[in-house]
Amino acid sequence: MNKTEQFMLAGYAGQMEGVIDHPDQAPRGIALVAHPHPLYGGTLDNKVAATLARAFASLGYVTARINFRGVGKSEGVHDHGIGETDDMHLLLSHMQRQYPGLPVALSGFSFGTFVMARLQERLITAGNRAERLVLVGAAAGKWAMPPIPANTILIHGELDETIPLKDVLDWLRPQDIPVIVIPGADHFFHRKLSHIKGWVTQLWGGQVETDAASAD
Repeated sequence: MNKTEQFMLAGYAGQMEGVIDHPDQAPRGIALVAHPHPLYGGTLDNKVAATLARAFASLGYVTARINFRGVGKSEGVHDHGIGETDDMHLLLSHMQRQYPGLPVALSGFSFGTFVMARLQERLITAGNRAERLVLVGAAAGKWAMPPIPANTILIHGELDETIPLKDVLDWLRPQDIPVIVIPGADHFFHRKLSHIKGWVTQLWGGQVETDAASAD
């Protein structure tokens, strides 16, 4: 059974509250998960964020989530994704000190996709990109999403009322990057969470069955 550990980390705006999900075996990589918008109820305990954390832990990644500024025990105030990107970068540095030499995966949901896409852009500029991004409910049309690497895994709900699928397609079309659309799924993937874990774990292993979307 995976072990979950709570922690506090000194950030740029004060203490940051977080949790780490440890894999059953020696970790093969580090994964970070970013939660949805903090001003609309987003926390590290969000079901999609927690599902992503479980998916990466099952893949053997030691996985860290933090509450963004002003959420839970995390200090500071919401900074529209700017300070939040800095905080995630700080978390990454912290995890890399604890687990040196391991590859890195970045993932996020909704507002968290904006933060993680910005962090990946920053890492690419610095010459140390994460091995892969996983973006669920990508925040296209809501925030200025940067370009993303071609190997990014994108998952979106067909019936997403918060971030319409059309906005995501408009963002991805110039980049020629595909997106996995979950039929009947709303923004929060009610009763569809298993699709997220199923697709992430299968795509990470490079073994996607024709009927993979039905793997619950």
